[in-house]
Amino acid sequence: MAEPRRVGVAARYSDLVILGDTAHFSGYVPENSEGLTVREQTQDVLDQIEQSLREIGSNKTKLLRATIWLSSMGFYDEMNGVWDAWLERGHAPARVCVESRLANPAYALEIQVTAAL
Repeated sequence: MAEPRRVGVAARYSDLVILGDTAHFSGYVPENSEGLTVREQTQDVLDQIEQSLREIGSNKTKLLRATIWLSSMGFYDEMNGVWDAWLERGHAPARVCVESRLANPAYALEIQVTAAL
C-alpha cells in the first residue's frame, strides 16, 4: 500500500492527506469573512476549497464527500443558497450537515471535504 502524503503538517493535524487518488482535507473556516454574514462566510470557505483543489490538480466536480458544521441550523437555507450556486450541476458530493459549537464564536460554519484527484 502506498504511503500517505501529508501537506501542512502541524502538531495535531495535517491540512491535507493524499492517499492514492484521494485527497482528504482538514476543515475550512472563514479566513477573510470572520464575523460577516453566513452568505459571505460560506462563499469565503468555498473559495478556499476551490483554490486548494486547483493546487492539487483537482476541482469541485471531483468532490466525493463534504461535512458541514453550522453554528446554528437557522443558517441552513442561507448556506445552501451559496452552496447550490457553487456546485456544478450533477456533481454533488455525499454530504452531511449538522449544528455544532465551533472553535471561534465568529464562525458561522466549517466545511471539510474529500476529493478525487
